[in-house]
Amino acid sequence: MPTPPTQVLLSWSGGKDAAWTLQALRQRAEVRVVGLLTTLTSGYERVAMHGIRRDVLHAQADAVGLPLVEASIPPQCDNAVYEAAFAAALDTAHQLWPGLRTIAFGDLFLADVRAWREALCTRLGWKIETPLFGADTAALARVMIDGGLRAHLCCVDSEQLGAQFSGRAFDATLLSELPPACDPCGENGEFHTLVSDGPMFARPLAIARGESVLRDGRFAYTDFALPL
Repeated sequence: MPTPPTQVLLSWSGGKDAAWTLQALRQRAEVRVVGLLTTLTSGYERVAMHGIRRDVLHAQADAVGLPLVEASIPPQCDNAVYEAAFAAALDTAHQLWPGLRTIAFGDLFLADVRAWREALCTRLGWKIETPLFGADTAALARVMIDGGLRAHLCCVDSEQLGAQFSGRAFDATLLSELPPACDPCGENGEFHTLVSDGPMFARPLAIARGESVLRDGRFAYTDFALPL
């Protein structure tokens, strides 16, 4: 009898790296992504760090054809609170899929972040997958764009990249205009993205750009909403 594929939960931020991780995992016969896990900030009802609206998040999950497990954290929460919320969400996922004990992340090259995730998940009885880890981010960015991924910058760290980049499309023109110190995939936290289409989507999302605001004197967020 053939060995059944390993069930995998995907940490889903709503951004390009998570989306491309899903694309990479779906090319592998030995694994099967069964669901998404996303952390939202309570009160704001938006994806933590990215600022993506909850209804846009659910539209993404529907477009990629996967159920969504939510973890909720308060604003400005510490690591202990985050870890507790994350652990509770993993427990929920395990109840939904009893054989599930692997979670994938879209990490690219930050070894300390990957090591922290691995230590946390190991402590909780889970394994991790990071299929994009070690990729050349300049090449990866071009592969994403050439592969049909469509995304916009929804959050920019203005201490690393000009706030005027917030809201722009993640495309070849953007890559050509990024300053040399900026990672092409924003892996150092320079920017975060919202994905609206790609080969992992059954259909594109129609999103409308809203206002851009600067929060905490540093982070430039651009709002994107579904049409009314």
